Amino acid sequence: MVGSVAEILAGIPMPVVLIGADERVAEANPAAQALFGAGLVGRHHGLGFRQPDLLAAIVQARQGRAGRVRLVSPGLPNDRVHEVTVTPVSGGVLLAFEDLSALAQMDQMRRDFVANVSHELRTPLTAMIGFIETLQGPARNDATARERFLGIMAREAERMNRLVRDLLHLSRVESEERQRPAEEVDIAALARASVAALRPLAERGGVALRLEGAEAPVPLRADADQMTQVLSNLIENAVKYGSPQGAEVLVKLAREEGPRGPQLRLSVSDQGEGIESQHLPRLTERFYRVDGHRSREKGGTGLGLAIVKHIVNRHRGRLIIESEPGKGSRFSALLPLE
Repeated sequence: MVGSVAEILAGIPMPVVLIGADERVAEANPAAQALFGAGLVGRHHGLGFRQPDLLAAIVQARQGRAGRVRLVSPGLPNDRVHEVTVTPVSGGVLLAFEDLSALAQMDQMRRDFVANVSHELRTPLTAMIGFIETLQGPARNDATARERFLGIMAREAERMNRLVRDLLHLSRVESEERQRPAEEVDIAALARASVAALRPLAERGGVALRLEGAEAPVPLRADADQMTQVLSNLIENAVKYGSPQGAEVLVKLAREEGPRGPQLRLSVSDQGEGIESQHLPRLTERFYRVDGHRSREKGGTGLGLAIVKHIVNRHRGRLIIESEPGKGSRFSALLPLE
């Protein structure tokens, strides 16, 4: 035996609302009540739905014409977007709400990504075009200006090269994120190699590099190249942006018990000025910078922490960022030990 209208609507996962012949909301399934409130049922539909396009579609449906309407509702952190199918039924109108919020957010992220890449490439390209025009004109025979401009052009070209390289890394990491690495590597050896490779950079900046917990082998199921990239990115960030002259950067490996068993905490701590709390949730977003001018001056692309986050996710770990203004920052990757 077929159930009542309320029972049938309750079995539909998307929000569904039935408007009766008296123009009042006759039924609303649990998903619709969660979206619009339990007081929706029994009220005139004009009190529950105020968007003119949706009200016009309901009027048309009462005249026998079905329609579709896009409904945008304010929300935090993003607006909710629904495509509403408005269908005439016997004695009323049926509204079905399809949630397109995730698709709308992804589309916005794609547009933001294209805009950011275009901006990051346009700045060095504009500078290089200007210097080329100067070298072809007023500075054609000026050897001093030529050498200076060529040096700047080389730096801008290298900046574009780093951006393209990081974009390729990010794309590859994202495509492999669902495939957990199968090989076993010694993360301690990778840490020692990364610290050795970046020690000259630290010395040029007057920063001391210290490594703890890497004396004995630490076997980990991981991708060696990607974990080297994680170490290099975190250490380089701490040296370049997080440590004044005379400070120390600590790279530490430590075993600890996690909610799912033993885990490795790979952490990089600096003694810098710290990061304001409002920036912390956004640090792993593509192209997000706390100090954009300073980051570009030091060769940053704004993609390093996004790459780190995706690599840690691929290894079924978690990236934790802790910082307090005036007390430095600690970036930790928590990785499962098997």
